Amino acid sequence: QVQLVESGGGLVQAGGSLRLSCSASGRTFSSYAMGWFRQAPGKEREFVAAIMWNSGTTYYADSVKGRFTIFRDSAKRTLYLQMNSLKPEDTAVHYCAVRPSAGSIYSPAGYDYWGQGTQVTVSS
Repeated sequence: QVQLVESGGGLVQAGGSLRLSCSASGRTFSSYAMGWFRQAPGKEREFVAAIMWNSGTTYYADSVKGRFTIFRDSAKRTLYLQMNSLKPEDTAVHYCAVRPSAGSIYSPAGYDYWGQGTQVTVSS
């Protein structure tokens, strides 16, 4: 089993920044990815960013490219999402997740383990 705990959400004005953290514990995998997804009220959960844990290869949704950066600290087994130039449309519960094996990087269905989520609210 894998346990994921997110932190760092909050309320920020448009144009501001937040850094989300996701601390992982439990079993590890030989080759896996970790990602961030978000879900706004009444909308489906959507992909934000992902990183291949071993290689560091990153993937981003078009809506966040150039504004968000995903990175990890392997020693701490912690995933981060640096969010800059935040917009009101970024308001959502943000989740981190683990994809333990081959599967879609961009779809929630590819991920087996999820955190409880952290709320990000951007005011205009």
